[in-house]
Amino acid sequence: MSQSFTLHSQPFPPGSADRLSVLVTGSAGNIGRAFCEHGTSTYALRLMIRPGKRDELGPKHAALGEVVEADLSDLPRLKDACRGIDTVIHLAGDPSPNATWDSLLPANIVGTYNVMAAAKSAGVRLVIYASSIHAVGGFGPTRQSHTAEPPNPGDLYGVSKCFGEALGRYLAEQEGMSVIALRIGAFQPASALENKDAANIADSWISPRDMNQMLDRCIAARHVRWGVFNVLSNNAFNRLDISDAREILGYAPVDDAFTIVPGLAAYDFAGKLMKHDLTDGFAKSGMRQDV
Repeated sequence: MSQSFTLHSQPFPPGSADRLSVLVTGSAGNIGRAFCEHGTSTYALRLMIRPGKRDELGPKHAALGEVVEADLSDLPRLKDACRGIDTVIHLAGDPSPNATWDSLLPANIVGTYNVMAAAKSAGVRLVIYASSIHAVGGFGPTRQSHTAEPPNPGDLYGVSKCFGEALGRYLAEQEGMSVIALRIGAFQPASALENKDAANIADSWISPRDMNQMLDRCIAARHVRWGVFNVLSNNAFNRLDISDAREILGYAPVDDAFTIVPGLAAYDFAGKLMKHDLTDGFAKSGMRQDV
């Protein structure tokens, strides 16, 4: 099976600046806001918002970095926003799984192309692209998805995320810019796991602090040319396999939805579920008679 990442033959040298410059598109969104609050002391942040929407940030959030206004349709303005930047975290776009083509085309297709083209034009080292679990939603909830498998979107929103993954690989493999695509699960605060529907996202939950850690790991990964990585927390059961992220990026998530969700926390999953190996007690080794 093919790998879902490629590495540089010679890693980029460590950044020379005291604080690497990072542009965050969609900085007023949930993931962008959480990362900017987390990263303001580590990175020289540039917060991108839509023209005329500075009020979406609020004064506290706007103070976390340099605020720039740019529309995803405006390639020249995006080039300006990318100038002098080491890493672009591209979070902007239509985030709705129910989005129709009329919205996905300008926001998630043309917009993603423009951001990546602007980054390449401006000499950006790395683009971190916010893909989604919806890129593999077609596999359904009964099996775990691995990054080396082909995409299998379950909706048009997922299709748009697959486009960004493919475009990112092209830019990395053919145009020389590093791109990491993150298939992000259900990004929610821990408090969201306390409602009656929490079980619906328990196997795909990603906490804010684990998401922030993953973004930090990607920015520091100067050896990765291109990669698609799944991003979930350290849940007892994960719908997406995160072993590549652990091995290649050093990702070490700490949160687990199954210790937070009422009812599930009281159930001894590890002790009661079948392991499907000899420790279950009733299986016999077919090799034992020969050794």
